[in-house]
Amino acid sequence: MTQPPLPGVLADVAPVLDHWGYPAVAGLVFLEDFGVPVPGETILIVAAVYAGAGRLNLILVAVIAFVAAVAGDNVGYAIGRFGGHRMVERYGRYVLLTPARVAKAEAFFARHGSKIVAVARFVEGLRQANGIIAGLAEMPWRRFLLFNALGAALWVGVWVTFGALAGSHLETLYPAIARYELYFLVALAVLVVLLVARHLHRRRKERAEG
Repeated sequence: MTQPPLPGVLADVAPVLDHWGYPAVAGLVFLEDFGVPVPGETILIVAAVYAGAGRLNLILVAVIAFVAAVAGDNVGYAIGRFGGHRMVERYGRYVLLTPARVAKAEAFFARHGSKIVAVARFVEGLRQANGIIAGLAEMPWRRFLLFNALGAALWVGVWVTFGALAGSHLETLYPAIARYELYFLVALAVLVVLLVARHLHRRRKERAEG
């Protein structure tokens, strides 16, 4: 039986997954995890939805995403550890890592230590910079690898589970999602406006203090 199309932003990513399948999950999750601005988390969720709908193998999606996530963060760790601040300051802007963002992330990392490595994947911004910041802070690699793997397992487990459940009930969920999609988009637009206003306010405040 033909499955209904995926709603909203998931429909935009679906053609990539239709064409590339498992390599899309591996590549995008890997790239996102050392700072490249690609939709790694989104493609993981879509892949899990597809798996729940019977279009992909759920276990294979989970294993590929886990390995790619751990590998990507280790590339980030190597960049931070061996490239240092000079490399990040020179090339960081290409992966949305400005000096100010790196400094804030380092301060946060210093306060919370190893435990932040395990939960960083659930925080936008920290997910992409987690490995780089750990490398810059010269966190011991074995400790980083342990907590990084734990975080990857939790992150993949949560999204694969929810995605698979959604995929297995897609025929039931899709009409409800379609019905309330407009309200969701309005709420999202309001949130974006508030975040932009907050960012501009901070920039003005920083300039005034400077």
